[in-house]
Amino acid sequence: MFNGDSMSKFSAIMTNPKESFEDTEELKSRLHFLQLGEQDCLAIRRIEKYVNRCLPKALDAFYNTVRQEPQTRVFFNSEAQMQKAKRAQLTYWKNISSATFGLQYVNTVRQIGRTHAKIGLDPRWYIGGYALLLASIIRDVTAQLAPPAPLLPPKMAFSKITESLSSLCKAVFLDMDLTISIYIDEAKKLNKEEMNKLDEAIEQERQFVTERFGRIIDALANKNLSHTVDGEFPKTYLPMRDNLNRAISSLCQTLHAISEATESIDNTADEINSAAQDLAQRTERQAASVEKTAAAVEQITATVSSTEARVSEATQFVEECQTITEQFGTMIRRASTAMEEIERSAEAVNKITNVISNIATQTNLLALNTGVEAAHAGEAGSGFRVLAQEIRKLANRVGDASEEVKDLITTSQTHVSSGSTIMKDASGAIDTIISSVANIGTHLKEISKATSEQASALRDVNGAVVTIDQGTRENAAMVEQTSAAISNMAQRTRQLRQLLGGFTLQEQR
Repeated sequence: MFNGDSMSKFSAIMTNPKESFEDTEELKSRLHFLQLGEQDCLAIRRIEKYVNRCLPKALDAFYNTVRQEPQTRVFFNSEAQMQKAKRAQLTYWKNISSATFGLQYVNTVRQIGRTHAKIGLDPRWYIGGYALLLASIIRDVTAQLAPPAPLLPPKMAFSKITESLSSLCKAVFLDMDLTISIYIDEAKKLNKEEMNKLDEAIEQERQFVTERFGRIIDALANKNLSHTVDGEFPKTYLPMRDNLNRAISSLCQTLHAISEATESIDNTADEINSAAQDLAQRTERQAASVEKTAAAVEQITATVSSTEARVSEATQFVEECQTITEQFGTMIRRASTAMEEIERSAEAVNKITNVISNIATQTNLLALNTGVEAAHAGEAGSGFRVLAQEIRKLANRVGDASEEVKDLITTSQTHVSSGSTIMKDASGAIDTIISSVANIGTHLKEISKATSEQASALRDVNGAVVTIDQGTRENAAMVEQTSAAISNMAQRTRQLRQLLGGFTLQEQR
């Protein structure tokens, strides 16, 4: 594919006795794969002036894109630095367009790869930048070599244009391959150096930290908490130092507090034990009292139940009395009505008596007039005089009888009126008695209901007292168990105090 002269030429270009870029065999492999030879260099030089003509515009567009991308803009401190880089790129691309792949080109590629590795430029930006520049160059060169007008021949044959652009692409990708290879090699070297330095620093820090922290950890293993980590430390280990010191201080305070608490618990346990024993005795006495209370409540329940039965009987008796009283009240009201009727009849008789009395008076006057007329008649009226006398006597007797009847009627009216008043009073009294008996019945029903509720409540109380009695006995047993547990706790507390005595603590401030 390549003639011997061209291959030897490339070998001479890429090999430097003092500083090797890549070994010859590796370079031959790359050139062979890209099929890049002298014929390609001639094809590239054929479009050199067209490429150089479009480079400034392509670089302006590329660096404008760099300015707009935050991740690429950070590699430039100022606009002047960016312009300097653009000028260097212009010179570099002119070397590519002239197909000048000599020792200077190789050194330049080597320097670019190292620079990219030092500044940490990701190859993606390098490859992307080449893609943008190459696309812009191909478009512009193609436009320059196109026919100036329809039906006119192009400035260069289409086959030569494609050959030149293809060769240019090979040269560009060779440049990218070499630059990225240098970038990777330099990045590996830098990483290796940094890793070696980092390993040395880590080892030094490890020995320092192991020595300083190991002493404290050894003291902690021996139950000695009187030491702390002092002195300067690397910044990374400052939180660990401070946290360990705080942990030791906090542990000391906790152990001091535990020691004081165990002593207090020991004293309190003795007091609780004594109080528990007293509580057990009081609980037993309380159980006996509750048992007596249960018996008394049971007797009261029986008494209230008996009272409930008696109240029920009294209620029934009052209901019977109420029925009889109501019947008697009805009879009184009927007698009162009859008295009122008698009173009205007496008044009617009195009126009749008055009429009879008036008739007697009129008869007496008539007899008197008859006697006067008989006297005027002389002997002829003697019979009328006798008749007039008899009539007058009869009228007098009727008048006297009428007066007696009137007196009797008056007396009877007085007695009937008095009796009617008495019957009215008796009717009112009976109504009061009926109302009172009804009230007594109502009260007895309420008393019966309350007594029933009291009996039910007392039965519940009796059950509760029995439950309390049972619970009190169980409490007594639990108090005994608690007393035994407290004694065991006191023993454990003394053991804990002995264990705490094995620690060496910091003095409390």
